[in-house]
Amino acid sequence: LSLATLTYDTLRFEYEDFPETKEPVWILGRKYSVFTEKEEILLDVTSRLWFTYRKNFPAIGGTGPTSDTGWGCMLRCGQMIFAQALVCRHLGRDWRWIKGKRQMDNYYNVLNAFIDKKDSYYSIHQIAQMGVGEGKSIGQWYGPNTVAQVLKKLATFDTWSSLAVHIAMDNTVVMEEIRRLCQSNVPCAGAAACPALEPDVLYNGCPEDVGLRERLTLWKPLVLLIPLRLGLTEINEAYIETLKHCFMMPQSLGVIGGKPNSAHYFIGYVGEELIYLDPHTTQPAVEPGDSGCLPDESFHCQHPPCRMSIAELDPSIAVGFFCNTEADFNDWCQQIKKLSLVRGALPMFELVERQPSHFSNPDVLNLTPGERFADPTVSQEDF
Repeated sequence: LSLATLTYDTLRFEYEDFPETKEPVWILGRKYSVFTEKEEILLDVTSRLWFTYRKNFPAIGGTGPTSDTGWGCMLRCGQMIFAQALVCRHLGRDWRWIKGKRQMDNYYNVLNAFIDKKDSYYSIHQIAQMGVGEGKSIGQWYGPNTVAQVLKKLATFDTWSSLAVHIAMDNTVVMEEIRRLCQSNVPCAGAAACPALEPDVLYNGCPEDVGLRERLTLWKPLVLLIPLRLGLTEINEAYIETLKHCFMMPQSLGVIGGKPNSAHYFIGYVGEELIYLDPHTTQPAVEPGDSGCLPDESFHCQHPPCRMSIAELDPSIAVGFFCNTEADFNDWCQQIKKLSLVRGALPMFELVERQPSHFSNPDVLNLTPGERFADPTVSQEDF
């Protein structure tokens, strides 16, 4: 039986495998009890967009690969963490996917942004081709930092979402930089980069003039991605409590990382285990049906979530957060400051008001972020 076609009854039976523990289950800022909220946990996990290897999609670049099996796992994890940002942006964290139920249009607009075709904003085609500019040839493994940098570039063309994407380098989040980025009251760069279309023309499945008023507001929704290295060859135990707290925050988008050569999208934890979605399943590329509607069941993981020991996590990760409003960002800053006071929780990154004067600008130096202080004997791109 294909994992992508498991029935709900099958799931309910297999879900007993989830640990019977008094420890709370945390999923992207939501707290659950295994004893009283099993169905809610499963529904929350199933509602996340699940992107896996695909085969038989249009050739990347016209003549390139038609499948990403064996090389695209981190690209798929990047899609998943970014899709969660778009879900929060357009549907809200409380939105849930129900199998067989017709979803609202915004759901299909979000899903269409990731479909395996060249003109979808965040397709495997766009990520792979944009990665060439980051020094990655098509078909090459990515690390968390590279996929974050690529997604930031692609987001400038997504005028429907109009996101402010900030990648915090050198283990430092500079609040002043983020406020300056998000408090822009002009349309995002992508609006100027995309040709004007007639009102009835759809681009990427979304009306081009949708959200114009929102794009002119005083705060752009923030996607904050923080690439980190939490140890040399294995995760430093001192960071584990801090990592757990990241999953407790309502702004959490989760974590991308995994094991060497095997990337995962981590969405929560229970006890000393991380809960994750695994992209290492090859499914056929999906085409719209006769009705023009996109079959969506294979984009939702309908079996119990995977788990692994936190101690097994590769130290190279990227943590994600979404702040829809300025109040969300201010709240996140306060939580990070409080976290620094928790005994036994070593901060994974520093939160500062202004950029220290000794920092250099990677754009000026024309260096790939993450390479500036890297030990040349340690790979930063393990996946």
